[in-house]
Amino acid sequence: MDTVLSIVAIAAIALLVGAVFAFRAGHRKQAGLMVVLALVMAGNIAIIAAPDASGRSPILDAASDSE
Repeated sequence: MDTVLSIVAIAAIALLVGAVFAFRAGHRKQAGLMVVLALVMAGNIAIIAAPDASGRSPILDAASDSE
């Protein structure tokens, strides 16, 4: 699961970099959509990795289920 989150984080960063290049090339709508997608991906990472009130995060529960 850690590998998947790492790949998603790298993809979000790549989308932001690509959005900058698309914006500079004049593709404003595509750049905006890329930024929105990167924010959604970052939000998903935050939801999965953030701890709840008891201090456990869903990523830890998923790791213990797979063993």
